[in-house]
Amino acid sequence: MDTKRLDLNLLVTLEALLVEKNVTRAARRLHLSQPAVSAQLARLRDLFGDALLIPAQRGMTTTALADSLLAPLRDALDQVRGTVSRHGRFDPARTPLTVAIACTDYLQAALVQPLVLQLRQHAPGVRIALRTLDMPRLGTHMAHGEVDLALMTPGDAPPGLRSRHLFDERYVLIGRRDHPKLRRKLTAAQFAQLEHVIVSLRGGDFTTPVDGALTTLGLRRNVVLSATSFLFVPNMVARSNLVALVPWRLVRDQQETLRIVECPVPVAGFAVSMLWHERSHAHAGHRWVRETLGALADG
Repeated sequence: MDTKRLDLNLLVTLEALLVEKNVTRAARRLHLSQPAVSAQLARLRDLFGDALLIPAQRGMTTTALADSLLAPLRDALDQVRGTVSRHGRFDPARTPLTVAIACTDYLQAALVQPLVLQLRQHAPGVRIALRTLDMPRLGTHMAHGEVDLALMTPGDAPPGLRSRHLFDERYVLIGRRDHPKLRRKLTAAQFAQLEHVIVSLRGGDFTTPVDGALTTLGLRRNVVLSATSFLFVPNMVARSNLVALVPWRLVRDQQETLRIVECPVPVAGFAVSMLWHERSHAHAGHRWVRETLGALADG
């Protein structure tokens, strides 16, 4: 490769093309015309001696060489962006900033609430705007700046977003503190006989994968309430003989009012990640908020 012909703007275009795998979307991200990006792709192909992007059944796909380029390319460009952006350091004590976060109500309670409390102490000018997590339109919302951060399971993420793993969540069984039948060690049969609340995000379901596991044991759970939100559940079980499986982080500070035990039936947990768009990646204030949120998730 003749590095004398190397143009930093070409590498920025290459990054966008490798992420988007689409000339039109890459052009939109770069605020360039589609013909301009197509011309730069032709120069890149000549520079690397490789097609980089080739037509596929749906859009375009990357070559083996292109796949190997994305990670080191991003690392190199991030170093350049960091060097250039250091002049605009973010002062959390003084600089105003609004950050729009999209997540479920559970993550609002588990992560956003402690974030806001910390911001009030250390970054009084930072405001948080909570948004509904609209999965079909999330990529568009982030590209347009309507959402700055998304907190969610990474497997559902739109392509092309930056991400950081925050934590792995597990489910625990909760009931009121003096529940007469909720023991530290339950059998699967005892678990099934309790009166259960389950959470159905779409509403109305009375079964979850846990019920499939019970069926293989010849058991059937006694589900008496289907709720649409985890936030409703802890208060409900604290005032009744109902029990529920909920994410651990939702109730870890409620042990004075709730009895929290392990479920006797295997329950799959889930990962939580933080996702953001390239447009805010190098912004010093957004980076500070992401680092603060990551530190809270580690706690």
